[in-house]
Amino acid sequence: MSLVPSPFDSSDYVQLLDALKERIRGSRLRAALAVNEELVLLYWGVGRDILERQDSAGWGAKIVDRLAADLKRDFPEMTGFSPRNLKYMRALAEAFPDREIVQQVIAQLPWGHAISLLETVKDPAQRIWYGEQAREHGWSRKVLAHQIGSDLFARQGKAITNFARTLPAPQSDLAQALIKDPYSFDFLGLGPDISERELERSLLDHLRSLILELGKGFAFVGNQYHLEVGGQDYYLDLLFYHLQLRCFVVVELKIEDFKPEFAGKMNFYLSAIDDLLRHADDAPTIGIILCQGKNAVVVEYALRDSAKPMGVAEYKLSGALPISLQAALPTADDLAREFPLMSLVRLRIDIERELRSLAQDEGITSDRPLPLNELVQQSKAVRSLPSARDFMRIVRSLHSAAHGVDVAPDEAELANEAGARFLAEIRDYRANR
Repeated sequence: MSLVPSPFDSSDYVQLLDALKERIRGSRLRAALAVNEELVLLYWGVGRDILERQDSAGWGAKIVDRLAADLKRDFPEMTGFSPRNLKYMRALAEAFPDREIVQQVIAQLPWGHAISLLETVKDPAQRIWYGEQAREHGWSRKVLAHQIGSDLFARQGKAITNFARTLPAPQSDLAQALIKDPYSFDFLGLGPDISERELERSLLDHLRSLILELGKGFAFVGNQYHLEVGGQDYYLDLLFYHLQLRCFVVVELKIEDFKPEFAGKMNFYLSAIDDLLRHADDAPTIGIILCQGKNAVVVEYALRDSAKPMGVAEYKLSGALPISLQAALPTADDLAREFPLMSLVRLRIDIERELRSLAQDEGITSDRPLPLNELVQQSKAVRSLPSARDFMRIVRSLHSAAHGVDVAPDEAELANEAGARFLAEIRDYRANR
């Protein structure tokens, strides 16, 4: 008794099965050079052939079950030809009919990322956009799921800015595309009744998540960054340097709706940074004002006559994630792996704060913000500390963690130990000098 309808026993089916088997054999030979790209293109080709047969010959869903059984029999060492995975292949071919798009975008991502795009993004243009972003930024599957769940597509580049008027065309377009509205600070788990310092402190405690939300290219310089202008002290909430824009970025946090005077204060900060910190090769400093709310008309008027590039965006806080994002929450194992990296970020902040305070105590000045290794070299006392040499070896690990780059577990453990010793010695020296 035939297990499937008679059309599956036709010569057309045999030809399809033989053709797929030949394609699989050929692909396995080329996969040694480009494993993932070849695999995804193979899956897309299989899905396209299934889709074409179902559309042209009227074959039903059981074709997938029979193909799965036959392919598993002929290629027992390959695990990707389950009925469920064959259905994903068909869905991939249906969602992305253009092979060139598949090769340029989807085939550059792991297969699990492609499945996430198929399952969670319905709009074709958004699928391609999220795929391009995941490829460019190296997102993990969980990060991709979070960005889709937070509707990054709708938020990216939507802040109200004056960049088109205050920056040259290539940089203004890139700067505009990088700034979101609103920013999602769901990872803080905070309610609306907080102070600006509590918000800043929470963002620093979650610096890796903050940099992920800000986007690729943001390098953390400092918080409450001190500026002296006209003999008076001023402190910037957060200071970053953007590696693509090649400029400083000042972020000011407000726990209220936007007010016109915020733009005036930011204009002052940007002028000071351009005068005191900006190098000759740097682009103009950019300001981002993050508020709990804004009136678009008021913002437009406030930015209209400003000569300094700045933008205004909202941020959203939520004490609980929506159900649709629960699957993206880290597991206990994820947190266990992530804890050393979060510790490195916190350690880097504490060490930099101590080094800058010590430099101020010793009267060490510079016309630019000194990185950690130069802060150490500037102070003879710091260079002579017992663990100073060990600390210099782990600076790269601290920078990687602060910029959202993964650090190997054994490297993170060594960096945490060496950094903690160095921090303790600096604090002991400052307390007894």
